Amino acid sequence: MKLAPLIPLIIAHRGASGYRPEHTLASYELAIGMGADFIEPDLVSTRDGILIARHENEISETTDVAAHPEFASRKTTKQIDGHEVTGWFTEDFTLAEIKTLRAKERLRFRNQSFNGQFEVPTFAEVIALAKRRSAETGRTIGIYPETKHPTYFRTIGLPLEEPLLALLQENGYRGRTAPVYIQSFEVGNLKRLRQVTDLPLIQLMEAVGRPWDFVVAGDPRTYHDLATPAGLMEIATYADGIGPDKRMIVPAGPDGRLLSPTSLVKDAHAAKLLVHPWTFRSDGSFLAPEYGGNPGKEYDQFFSLGVDGLFSDFSDTAVKGREAWSRH
Repeated sequence: MKLAPLIPLIIAHRGASGYRPEHTLASYELAIGMGADFIEPDLVSTRDGILIARHENEISETTDVAAHPEFASRKTTKQIDGHEVTGWFTEDFTLAEIKTLRAKERLRFRNQSFNGQFEVPTFAEVIALAKRRSAETGRTIGIYPETKHPTYFRTIGLPLEEPLLALLQENGYRGRTAPVYIQSFEVGNLKRLRQVTDLPLIQLMEAVGRPWDFVVAGDPRTYHDLATPAGLMEIATYADGIGPDKRMIVPAGPDGRLLSPTSLVKDAHAAKLLVHPWTFRSDGSFLAPEYGGNPGKEYDQFFSLGVDGLFSDFSDTAVKGREAWSRH
């Protein structure tokens, strides 16, 4: 069954995170209003096993946890996927405690005026928002959850996959055409998911390095090995698409200037895989010099290269870029 849309999908990266603190209901709601087709919650676990939307399990960059004296003693240092990380971690808090925190803008050059206003949402609340707004708008708002650090969470007894699938099942997300994509930078958990669900799965890819579960298992393959024609054919045995760093499609040299596009989109399509690159941002510091400060030129380039969707912090600009491209 072909999963590809007639027009490329706009996936709201952490919501409308160019305008509101990421992974808040306000951010997701704004993205939906801007025309996004899917909203993307990154999922981590609380101590009591509840899935919540945060980009990382360390939450000092995206919440006001450091300003809560009652949690000062929770600050600690852990090894997360091979990196030493110091801060406050979701797995050390109950959901009730997480709900006392408020979100803040992670990037200093973005709008800080909404800091302290919004709660950290649960995955269940994100699903409820998508379903409510689907009913209100008359268009299907999909969800695009990512399992964050799945090997780590499984080793501490808080696996992400089982509660993720249970919530999706409870809310009627079943089958190949359900408006959901489950994504992961790891491979093993996607293979396990494929054995127990037929929901669409997406293999995420970084421009450098290798999946953490490969590191743990001693598998020397890198993301670039997975991006070869042979690697893509293997991915197609367990996933429906890839979510590569956009620089795996249009590389940049050391000076930041763009190089010729690779064959990744063509190779992935030959393996019958969807291609959903990340992350598209309108901030000048994120735009290659060839675009002259105009994010529309970047969208046009990638849509013209045949991507099936893309992740954007700025859903409004992405939708406008898609509209302009579709008029070609």
